[in-house]
Amino acid sequence: MSIRTIISSNKKISGASAARHGALLIREAIAEHGRANIIIATGASQFEMLQTLVGEELPWHKVTVFHLDEYVGLPITHPASFRQYLWERFHRLLPNPLNQFHYINGEIDPEAECERLAALISEHPIDVCFAGIGENGHLAFNDPPANFETTRPYLVVNLDDACRRQQLGEGWFPSLEAVPQQAISMSIRQILKSRSIILTVPDARKAEAVRNTLEHTIDPGIPASILQTHLGTTLYLDPPAASLLK
Repeated sequence: MSIRTIISSNKKISGASAARHGALLIREAIAEHGRANIIIATGASQFEMLQTLVGEELPWHKVTVFHLDEYVGLPITHPASFRQYLWERFHRLLPNPLNQFHYINGEIDPEAECERLAALISEHPIDVCFAGIGENGHLAFNDPPANFETTRPYLVVNLDDACRRQQLGEGWFPSLEAVPQQAISMSIRQILKSRSIILTVPDARKAEAVRNTLEHTIDPGIPASILQTHLGTTLYLDPPAASLLK
């Protein structure tokens, strides 16, 4: 089984192509079911994808949105908050209101928040999951070695040093010490329940993770490698991200 892979000439085109593909799948879900349930990713890798997605002509009032992860203890006002990211780069830019957006709140009681979100997502089968891959191969905040077995939809996870250094390197935090050590993350099994998964992965710093995701045997040490088992996954790359592929 292999992941469908599309390499564009630059990351702007790659992100736009991923967004248009996802928009097509959202339209198909609405035509089939009268609604669509989607997951939106965050991070620097998603800038170009989101810029195109918010401009797509979609009946957003029929769309319910979840997101993949959020730091534990980080206020929504912090520049690195994924809730703020999604509000600024996606939610507020839509031309009409969503049906619902189920934000993750990691500020008060993370375990209770995991239970709240689990109950919600169990009622909303996911049609399209927009995601990325971390420099360490993580999927959402499931750092290596990822838990491939848990059936819990959301987990409190510990962030490894490579993940925290990536967040620092992308400019979200002023120092490594400022990067939280825990997050609430959607689990691997919950992500794999998505009917379709659209991965947007640009930049040379992701090249090794991309190669391992596509070419390595499935291994909890390379969390995204589990996507080899998912029939509906498409990976959008720019040339730097694809530079180590055979």
